[in-house]
Amino acid sequence: VQLQASGGGLVQPGGSLRVSCAARGINFRPNTMDWYRQFPGKQRDVVATITSTGTTNYSDSVKGRFTVSRDNVKRTVYLQMDSLKPEDTAVYYCHVQFRSRDFWGQGTQVTVSS
Repeated sequence: VQLQASGGGLVQPGGSLRVSCAARGINFRPNTMDWYRQFPGKQRDVVATITSTGTTNYSDSVKGRFTVSRDNVKRTVYLQMDSLKPEDTAVYYCHVQFRSRDFWGQGTQVTVSS
């Protein structure tokens, strides 16, 4: 299983950014996909989840600003981040649990700063 994340970068407060994660080696469609983020010195916390049927969930800190979506044909999950704040600065990871194992993308840095 490989998860390839892309799309991070530097953005000003109030701006938008979209990160993507392409999956290989699994049957993508039936799996719930997650986005986590990690602040320096902290554990990874989930920020958004999308199930196989498209049901989404968000952490309170990003609800109303972030949108998770998926394209089953492209085997890709997206995280659209709007109204970004400096406190959103973190490394963002995509995640899937497959056959009782956790798989992670390599992480992409998102920096919100003026």
